[in-house]
Amino acid sequence: SLYPEHNNGRRSAMRQIITTITQRGQVTIPAEVRRLLNLKPRGKVAFEIDDQQVRLQPVTFTLESAYGSVTPRKRPEDFERLIRDAMDEHAEEVVREMHESYETPGQ
Repeated sequence: SLYPEHNNGRRSAMRQIITTITQRGQVTIPAEVRRLLNLKPRGKVAFEIDDQQVRLQPVTFTLESAYGSVTPRKRPEDFERLIRDAMDEHAEEVVREMHESYETPGQ
């Protein structure tokens, strides 16, 4: 095990695994650590910083993991219709402003 554990009141020795940092700042998480934390490819991890120690923890809830887990109350909007409506509304506003500028010359 990588971390001290209580085993019948006794602590087991902490293990240390050394890995290399690439030029891009990346490290490979060793297989034993991935198994211990149940990490899967494309999974997320968090670095918890406490004073001068850093712990690696699996992240179980992210926006990506939650996507699609909630059924929307309404069906998706008809974006084509919304765009047409917005363009029509804008055109009406422009025409209204043009009429107002002709009705009150000099402004």
